[in-house]
Amino acid sequence: MIRLVTFCLFGLSLLLSSCTTTNPRTQQLTQYRNMEIAAETPGDYYIGRRFHIDRTQFWGYVRRPRQSWHESRLVVMSEKLARQPDRYPEIPSGDGPAYGSDHNREYRLWGYFSGRRVYDPNSNLALPEFVLQRWEVKSESPGWLFRADERFNGKQLLRGEPGSTP
Repeated sequence: MIRLVTFCLFGLSLLLSSCTTTNPRTQQLTQYRNMEIAAETPGDYYIGRRFHIDRTQFWGYVRRPRQSWHESRLVVMSEKLARQPDRYPEIPSGDGPAYGSDHNREYRLWGYFSGRRVYDPNSNLALPEFVLQRWEVKSESPGWLFRADERFNGKQLLRGEPGSTP
């Protein structure tokens, strides 16, 4: 009986491990991204990635230099000291840019976490507040955020946000 259970567990582990094979190209892209992040200049600033979903009020993901995007926090941006980079009308007039037009742009951000959590009723998330002091564009098109094979559909987050449920 023990041999049968051991054999079944061995077979199951082989089956599961074959399902988790990673594309070599994806592995290469992930290694390159990790080296890029490790080479960031340390300092008293943050890296922010704008992440826009229509009718939500969160701004995007914020992390420290040399931290992985997996350690980033989805934030609501406070503009009490400086306006956020994408301060356009939510409903534009004419052909001008609209709120969210900088989706996936990467910024260097100076500011701090206030310690407050802000509720966004449209996403039903309570998120940390980041008080922005100033910003500059780091990259217009930095590519993927969490995984090299991710696909953004414009309607949902790419990961669950731990501790963000009110």
